[in-house]
Amino acid sequence: MAEAFANAAAAGRFRAYSAGLESGMLNPLVVTAMAESGIDISGNRTKTVRDPEILAREYDYVITVCDEASAEACPIHPTAGARLHWSFPDPSAFRGSEDEKLKQVRAVRDAIHAGVNRFVKEHV
Repeated sequence: MAEAFANAAAAGRFRAYSAGLESGMLNPLVVTAMAESGIDISGNRTKTVRDPEILAREYDYVITVCDEASAEACPIHPTAGARLHWSFPDPSAFRGSEDEKLKQVRAVRDAIHAGVNRFVKEHV
């Protein structure tokens, strides 16, 4: 979500890349929530911090978005750039009905969107 919001907000001024500890499938509820915001991520693929596309770049900023409350391990990427951390719950850990989980995903989506907007306003 952060990558998609950042690239939409950047309008060519910078490029954001997303990676995690493990590759996997896109969470369909995240895809739905992003589509509700007008951003189609359905064609995206998950990447890990070991992915050649990720390792091949130097970054001005590395922003981790792991949930500190659940003690989730955040990926470490070697870079000379600044490191920032934004704690958000992991949508894959949400429990309840599909509607309840989607409601939680929407809250995370909105919080990430607000964080990205603040970052762009402050740094670009």
